[in-house]
Amino acid sequence: MATDGPLCPKRKFLDFLGGRGLRLTAQRRVIVDVVFSTDQHFTAEQLLDWSRRRDRSVSRATVYRTLPLLTASGLVREMDFGKDCKVYDPNYASHPNHSHIICQDCEKIVEFESEKIARLENEISLQLGFSVAGQRLQIMGSCEALKKEGTCKNRGGLER
Repeated sequence: MATDGPLCPKRKFLDFLGGRGLRLTAQRRVIVDVVFSTDQHFTAEQLLDWSRRRDRSVSRATVYRTLPLLTASGLVREMDFGKDCKVYDPNYASHPNHSHIICQDCEKIVEFESEKIARLENEISLQLGFSVAGQRLQIMGSCEALKKEGTCKNRGGLER
């Protein structure tokens, strides 16, 4: 998904840290750079791996302490797709109302936006006397690659 550029959410996060009196350590800077340079969903362990590729000194503890700050800032969304681990969505800041289709076999995640869903959401909300603050739609299924070919290059996708 397109973003306003990697500096916009990164700058917002740095302002968020400053507002809480938190420092931007060298390890945290690497983690933040990694998060805002990808549009892939990731687990904490994937983030640790990607961060350590840039700086071997990044600790697991710093990754696990930084993830709640990223989600509290509203720039990254923590999602639970019913697996053994949480998945983080770095596209939340630029597209807060996108939805996901998740393959139950290979764990491939596809984002999409739909005007039809937005209209239905507004219609239902009006009927029930609510105003929409946000939505989360997750569709579970099986991708066509696995059905057609019996195998899928994404199989084993998210690390646990």
